Amino acid sequence: MTFTTRFAPSPTGQLHLGHAYSALLAFDMATAAGGICLLRIEDIDTARARPEWEAQIYDDLRWLGLDWPEPILRQSEHLVRYNAALLSLGPRGLIYPCSCSRADIRAAQSAPQEGAPRDPVYPGTCRGRDMAGRRPGDALRLDLARAVAAIGPAPLTFTETGDAQAGRHRIRGDDLSVQMGDPVLGRKEIETVAYVLAAVLDDAGQKITHVVRGTDLFEFTPLQVLLQRLFGLPTPIYHHHRLIRDDTGKRLAKRDDARAIAKYRDDGASPADIRRLVGLP
Repeated sequence: MTFTTRFAPSPTGQLHLGHAYSALLAFDMATAAGGICLLRIEDIDTARARPEWEAQIYDDLRWLGLDWPEPILRQSEHLVRYNAALLSLGPRGLIYPCSCSRADIRAAQSAPQEGAPRDPVYPGTCRGRDMAGRRPGDALRLDLARAVAAIGPAPLTFTETGDAQAGRHRIRGDDLSVQMGDPVLGRKEIETVAYVLAAVLDDAGQKITHVVRGTDLFEFTPLQVLLQRLFGLPTPIYHHHRLIRDDTGKRLAKRDDARAIAKYRDDGASPADIRRLVGLP
């Protein structure tokens, strides 16, 4: 099987050194394995995505010396497919509508719960609501307990090759419930699915064998593995890499314009300089 990975930025701001490291590492790993690295534009957040940021992604990556197969998958062109997959969980009793605001969730978590040593992120206030009763603006949550039961007794596992968490990981359904409660898969802010589900569907559709991304996304992996099992999709190998941080140790964000790839280029840096800055040969 051909080593296939992807670099999947969101066009919501300028790419910075952290993106450069992730993209270069993914392309380097694919090249070393005789494989390919795809470019995917994760513009599912249509309220924040901008065409000028997307155009700059292409410019920045080509300046770094990277190339990719065409056509590029743009998530905004696949919203109908994502929503069909999400709604297919309804007849299986695995999703339910939720009208809770963040304030509602905080208030519920502050209430004492006898026998509960630790409150989940979402306390299940709307759990049990029927899909037929979904109202405009309701989010759609995964009923995590039912989802874990639906996949049967076979263990949930995935392989990690990143230095910090390398090894074979086994996922416990009880741990998922404690860590995240019932996660939102359909967002009410925009009528589309959440990142975790769209990425699962696209990774399978693009035959991704290895997911290369920052260690800050490691926490999403157990949920994605569960979703892969629910939809009968393969689980890729994961490689979560270190993050590029500023002088204070803070992870770079898109608001850190001083670290933008375009600024380094405008200031006269070369692609080789960027590789050195992020610690790549």
